[in-house]
Amino acid sequence: MTLQELYTEIGGDYNEVRGRLPSDKFIQKFVLKFLDDKSYDLLISSLEQGNSEEAFRAAHTIKGMCQNLGFNTLLASSAELTEALRSGLTPEAGPLCERGKGDYGRTVTAIRSFQEGMST
Repeated sequence: MTLQELYTEIGGDYNEVRGRLPSDKFIQKFVLKFLDDKSYDLLISSLEQGNSEEAFRAAHTIKGMCQNLGFNTLLASSAELTEALRSGLTPEAGPLCERGKGDYGRTVTAIRSFQEGMST
């Protein structure tokens, strides 16, 4: 899988990111670093503990990373969740979190496939 194919698979905007970042090698570096970020784990644990402030912060961080990396599908769901959490744990946060889980899972799975293809 190429970097451009990865972006297509996750509903990202490769051309927009390529216009901002200097090279595919640079983009690849930050795409792979996304796997190491702990914001998603923090989001889930914060929601489970009812800590809306920490959940908001984690969702906002995910939104920012997705915006920088052009991960548009995950950006949309994390942005909606961020806004829902801005005023605390609202009823719409649950369904938005479920949507975000799916988008996050698809993104991480695709990045891992891309990463595995690099080593072959």
